[in-house]
Amino acid sequence: MLIMKKNKGISFFERTLTLWVAACIMAGILIRQYIPSVPATLHRFEYANVSIPVAILIWLMIFPMMLKVDFNSVKNAG
Repeated sequence: MLIMKKNKGISFFERTLTLWVAACIMAGILIRQYIPSVPATLHRFEYANVSIPVAILIWLMIFPMMLKVDFNSVKNAG
């Protein structure tokens, strides 16, 4: 028996995602402009031309999506 979940619509965060992204970009620009020690400190955490803080943040962004993968469907796709 297939049970369908009701779609609640998109959340406040999802509706305002463009504004969140713009705010983060502006925060990054302002930090670089007015607190140059922050980027200089983050630049020290680099290995093989890969920024470790950026790599960690990208992994944290992708990990929740990986948890939602239906691996049975992936196996059957091949």
